[in-house]
Amino acid sequence: MSMTIRLASAQDAKAIRKIYEAYISTPITFELQPPAVEEMERRIADTLRTFPWLVAIDGDQIVGYAYGHEFRDRPAYRWSVETSVYVAQNAHRKGVGKALYERLLTLLKAQGFVSVMAGITLPNAASVALHEHFGFTRVGVCKNIGYKDSAWHDVVFFELQLNPPTTMPSVPLPLSTVLDLLAQTAKT
Repeated sequence: MSMTIRLASAQDAKAIRKIYEAYISTPITFELQPPAVEEMERRIADTLRTFPWLVAIDGDQIVGYAYGHEFRDRPAYRWSVETSVYVAQNAHRKGVGKALYERLLTLLKAQGFVSVMAGITLPNAASVALHEHFGFTRVGVCKNIGYKDSAWHDVVFFELQLNPPTTMPSVPLPLSTVLDLLAQTAKT
């Protein structure tokens, strides 16, 4: 697999929706219906205002995506971010999730986020292994937190410290600023 990782755009919404749609029939996501393509376009645009939304491409096919999003909406949480990753069913166990997370975590760290959170519906051994691979540690389980497919499901939360907490933290940089800085660094 010759994979490339890039920022998502509105034009990717249909392919992203197709990947996500396969998870709707599972408890991996607690959404019950796949969002419309227009809704996925809105989500991508809203996310990219602050956080990375990345796609993995093999040939001309999007085979996975990962993004950061607000962990909680209170101002004191602005140094924390939550992540999500989804891989096309035919691309599992090919390094797609790892490649996406490697780039995503690099960008989030460069933005200045301190903590990364991830919630995983149990059981999901592949997602647990992915997060443990990157050094996430289990910080708690919410028992019977979601009801889907006629069953209650637990969600385990994992946390990764990207940057050390400081007594006077700077507000995380906008994604556009970090991308500009990285582009300038690559030119030198």
